[in-house]
Amino acid sequence: METGPANKNLFYTNDHEWIDFQGSVAYVGICFFKLTGIKDIHRIIFTEYPDLVDQGEAIASIQYDDYRILVHMPVVGKIIGFNDLLLTDDKNILLLQPENNGWIALIVPDQQKEKTGLLSPEDYRLSLEKLK
Repeated sequence: METGPANKNLFYTNDHEWIDFQGSVAYVGICFFKLTGIKDIHRIIFTEYPDLVDQGEAIASIQYDDYRILVHMPVVGKIIGFNDLLLTDDKNILLLQPENNGWIALIVPDQQKEKTGLLSPEDYRLSLEKLK
């Protein structure tokens, strides 16, 4: 999966999730910023949905001690799989590489609404600068 400024298929949410469109599917994950302060991932709970998932619905919960981070669906779509690495002892790859190998879910986006409410990489970078 190619991420970074050269990737024209990469978008972000205001809540620090990312989505990388790859043809008819897309990878979904969370940004490094949302993991600030997390030193170890104790548990990841994935939420399975049989049908379309609405934009903003929680699809996973990342737990460190008593701290919990929710991962939200960035667009309307159907989840077709979760990152197998996160189901094993390698779940800390999410802390090391959250914006590439640490993807959370593979989805099929609803094509009619696929980029509604998403930020370009440049717009996301500008929004982070405002938070500093």
